[in-house]
This record gives sequence, structure tokens and C-alpha cells, in this order.
Amino acid sequence: MILNKDLNVSTMKRKVCVVVTARPSYSRIKTALQAIKEHPDLELQLVIAASALLDRYGNAINVIEKDGFEVTSKVFNVLEGENPSSMAKTTGIGVMELSTVFYNLNPDVVVTVADRFETMATAITSSYMNIPLAHVQGGEVTGNIDEKVRHAITKLSDLHFVASESAKVRVIKMGEYPEKVFNTGCPSIDLAKEILENPTLDFDPFEKYGGVGEQTDLSKGYIVVMQHPVTTEYSESRKHIMETLQAIEQIDVPCLWFWPNVDAGADGTTGGIRSYRENNQNNNIHFFKNMEPLDFLKLIHNSKCLIGNSSVGVRESCYLGIPVVNIGVRQAGRDRGINVMDVDYNQNDIANAIKSQIEHGKYESDHVYGGGNAGKIIADLLATVELTYDKKLAY
Repeated sequence: MILNKDLNVSTMKRKVCVVVTARPSYSRIKTALQAIKEHPDLELQLVIAASALLDRYGNAINVIEKDGFEVTSKVFNVLEGENPSSMAKTTGIGVMELSTVFYNLNPDVVVTVADRFETMATAITSSYMNIPLAHVQGGEVTGNIDEKVRHAITKLSDLHFVASESAKVRVIKMGEYPEKVFNTGCPSIDLAKEILENPTLDFDPFEKYGGVGEQTDLSKGYIVVMQHPVTTEYSESRKHIMETLQAIEQIDVPCLWFWPNVDAGADGTTGGIRSYRENNQNNNIHFFKNMEPLDFLKLIHNSKCLIGNSSVGVRESCYLGIPVVNIGVRQAGRDRGINVMDVDYNQNDIANAIKSQIEHGKYESDHVYGGGNAGKIIADLLATVELTYDKKLAY
């Protein structure tokens, strides 16, 4: 409880309920979670849901708890299938489960992160229950179902913590009240800033995280692959991943490959990877499910190139100056730096782009997504901004 001396009355801390639904969402919000936890005027309620609870997708909850966060509630809502129908049903289950969680926790504000399809459940539930909703990383443009989800969440949200100036302009053009839209930068850049202060790869990824494949010598350099299915092209996901696998085969460099997200088409992506492992003797590729956020950023910071279609390629890698080969349309339209080379799903084009980026080496750091203090800015805003759920002021 906080004493407001000017009014001589006691006011309760604001209860901030943050819902984390997937492995990448945690790195996108970690520093904001820490800042909320440490803020004298805020009480953190942390809800972990969906694939963030599943071992198959890296069991992110273990990393979250290891980092010292107390989980307030867990929501198991992922339906097997990895197709558009299972995505819709997973979201529906999330709405039902989160309505009970929010009723019991009675938060003053709910925070939802980015654009994962299951975050729609957080936005819908909060809105229907008249709980003010804060959205982190709205207003961006991409070539995936994330595009629709992100903009839909923007219209359901009451506070907007965007990561770039162009995103702020876009959210305001969508009709949101300008005084509720803040360019905070991206909390994941806060982690990237920490990496620049201690850039050494000071752990053995094979020893610490295990994974599948031969343990190769990384001393002369390595590349990292992170490729997810594109939900609007989910039936092509196996074909897409095979092009990348065959491109990597042309590159005589150790490769550390991360498991895809739980999206429609993930079964095609993982099936392609498993088939390749069974039928090829390429000992240069080692597969991982997950890593702690700082370890992962150290890994890519010390790599020769990042390949795939993860937003890490156009966000954290931009700040770190990592050469990136971005494949396909998943990140189409998103703000990026000069470190990104875009190619289509063609093994020769991918291989040639990787060779070119390796030859180029590191790029200058670009602050498109902020300068590394987003977490604290978000926490301070959550403590001070007027909380409303009535949008009439926007029009």
C-alpha cells in the first residue's frame, strides 16, 4: 500500500496482469516484467499460457521461473493439430480459461505482448470484461496472420506501447487516441543492450542446452537458423524448410538450428526437419528447442549470420548489427536495418545470400526499435497513465 501524502489517503498498488503465451513473447517483455516487479506502485500478476508451458516448444516457463519471476496462474489451452482449425480452437479455449483467471485476479490493467495468434484470447477476454488492455508492439506490418492479429488487438486495446516511430504513426492513423500511444521502444532491445556490454559467448550451448545432433567445433564460427511456418502458406511449410535445409548443406559452416513456433504448418516444418535428419549425414547441424533470452542473444551476436524468418532478424539483430538472411514473406513490411538481406524460398538464392552476408560481416548498430530502456518506460507509464476502457475519446 502506498501513502499519497498530498491527498493524505492510502491507495493500493496497481495490479498489472501480464500474459505470456509463447517462447519468443518472454524475451519481448522480460525487462518490462522486471521493471513492473520492482516498481513501488505496481503489483505484477504473471500468467503463463499456451505453448510457453509445453516442453515440445521449449518449456519457456522453466526459464521464466529461473529468472526469479513468480507465476501467478497457468493456462493450458493449446489444442494439437498445428493447422488453422487448431489455432482458432486454441484461441477459443484461451478466452474461456482466461475469463476465469481475470475474474479471480481482478487486475487493474492487462498487458498483452506482440502478435502471436493466441494473444487474441487475452485481448478479447480483457475487453469483454471491461479491463483496460495495454498492447506491447502494436502498429507493425508483416506478411502473416500476425498482421491481422496485431491490428485487431490494437483496436481492442486502450494503451499502446509501440516499438518504433512508424508504428506509432500507424496506430494513431487507425483511430487510436494519440495521448494513449507511446513509442517506448522494444523491451527485447534492452536485452540486446546488455549483450553489447558483455558480448562474450561465455557458455557451451551443447553442454548447457543439449539438443539433437553432433557437437561441432564452434571456434571458427557458426551460423544460426530460426525459421517458422507462415500461417497463410501453411501447406507449403515442409517445402519451405527443405529449401533452407538444402541451402545450409551447401554452406560448410557449423549450424545451430532452433525449433519452430506452434503455428499452423509447424507439423510440416518439424516433419521436414526430422526427415532430413533421418536421411542425411550432415553433422554440421545441431538442433535446439529453446535458450534463455540472454544466452540466445549472445549466441546470435557471436554468429556469422542469422537465417530464417524470425522477427529477431529485423529487431534485435538490427541493434546488434548481425548479418541476416530473411526468407519469404513472414516479416514483409516490418521496419528493418541495412543488416537484412531478403530472399525467396530457393535453396541457391538462400545459400548465395548466406555466403554474401558471411563475407560482409558485422553491420553498424541501428536503433530502429529503441535504445535499450523500454522496460522501465513501460512500467512507469503503467503506474501513471489514466486507465480507461472507453474509446469514445479517440473519435
